[in-house]
Amino acid sequence: MNIIDLHCDVLWRLWETKGVLRFADAPELQANKARLHQGQVKAQCFAIFIEPELPSDQKFQVALEQIDYFYQEVLGRNPDMVHIKDWSDFDRLKIGQIGAMLTLEGVDAIGNDLAKLHILYQLGVRSVGLTWNNANLAADGAGEPRGGGLTLLGKEIVSLNNQHQIFTDVSHLSDKGIWDVIELAQYPIASHSNARTLCNHPRNLTDEQAAAMFKKGGLIHVVYNPPFIKETGKATITDLVKHIDHFCSLGGVKQIGLGSDFDGITSFVVDLEDASKQQNLINELLKHYSEDEVRGFAGQNFLDHRPGIGK
Repeated sequence: MNIIDLHCDVLWRLWETKGVLRFADAPELQANKARLHQGQVKAQCFAIFIEPELPSDQKFQVALEQIDYFYQEVLGRNPDMVHIKDWSDFDRLKIGQIGAMLTLEGVDAIGNDLAKLHILYQLGVRSVGLTWNNANLAADGAGEPRGGGLTLLGKEIVSLNNQHQIFTDVSHLSDKGIWDVIELAQYPIASHSNARTLCNHPRNLTDEQAAAMFKKGGLIHVVYNPPFIKETGKATITDLVKHIDHFCSLGGVKQIGLGSDFDGITSFVVDLEDASKQQNLINELLKHYSEDEVRGFAGQNFLDHRPGIGK
């Protein structure tokens, strides 16, 4: 069954290793192309992640360098990788092709310069998270003790995302920031978050937040990172399915998807250690849900809620 995965950190890994790794088959990459094909991943989102510790005057340059790896290494060397620039491009993918879409994991790179955000839109970014776990000029992240919401700049970014039919991603935001996005965003999404009721971690969503996301027409994509699945930090596929069960109980059966976080995680769900194993999750889900429901989780729910497509 074809999968659309909303989050991986391959670009950060390519940048971190200065282009030594080959996206096609480097064993060091959990979501290399060979593994994506093996796991029947039909479309993969590639996050641009900027480490908060980097000097602010270097961050936009690093974002551009990661985008260059996307164009040169992911797309340029692999003709079967197809750049998703428009929401309708998903519908034009052919057998044997994998769609590739850019996302932004935190707006640290733009500072307070919205022209830089427009450049990122033009280069193909189609989902924008306001921050990682840190605080920046747009919002507080899940790891910021202050727990503030969106700043005026952050709210302006959400408005621009709305105008350009771009997702606004709540994963990594503070609780107040999540509520601000739910109120303001026309296209809210959690690209890689789980249920806090089952695993009490600030990166996960409360039941109230999840229910509000579903009511707004938003999507929640579960993440494969064990510390976000079980507080013990050790997890099985059954444990991950429980988060899907829980979100379904809140009314989200048509709005749940997958966001692996491969190449951004260092511990793994048993039998879900890299992208080649994704069908193990699908097979487990088929034991509990109808084929149509599982097809929804795998990617159809995302396609049905794309901006400009209708809800």
